[in-house]
Amino acid sequence: MKSLVCADANIAIKRLVYEPDSVLARALWAEWETQSAIVIAPTLWAYEVTSVLRKLVHQGRLSPELEQSTLTTAYHLPVSLRRPSGLHQHASNLARRFNRPTAYDAHYLALAEMVGCAFWTSDERLFNAVHDELPWVHWLGHYRKPEVLHEKQANYRAGRR
Repeated sequence: MKSLVCADANIAIKRLVYEPDSVLARALWAEWETQSAIVIAPTLWAYEVTSVLRKLVHQGRLSPELEQSTLTTAYHLPVSLRRPSGLHQHASNLARRFNRPTAYDAHYLALAEMVGCAFWTSDERLFNAVHDELPWVHWLGHYRKPEVLHEKQANYRAGRR
């Protein structure tokens, strides 16, 4: 049986649109592909991807010409969107438990907990709020792969930080 991994929308966005930690997101995603892992997310993932890309265009960080093609590419990523029974209630309980201002991110936590898999996020604040009690929550900023470290070191030596 293939393993499952839950990933937030921002990891997918960072895989497609250059940001400082995009190299980590791409390496992590490549590792999942090598392991034949099934990437899952709650159904709100699709709404978040659309919203984040629109925001990047509005902020001038993504050209309007690339918005639709990037959105199409994102929706073709192998992400299994899921909404198991009880997801919203469990997300609400987790949001309350960790004193989160909204329950959006808690849906990812709830899904990962319900299916018993790791959850990866690029949201450091969310990670910091829950990682002491939820050891299966991982922050993209902590991900290290030897090739990524070598690339970062080479860029640093070349003056590209």
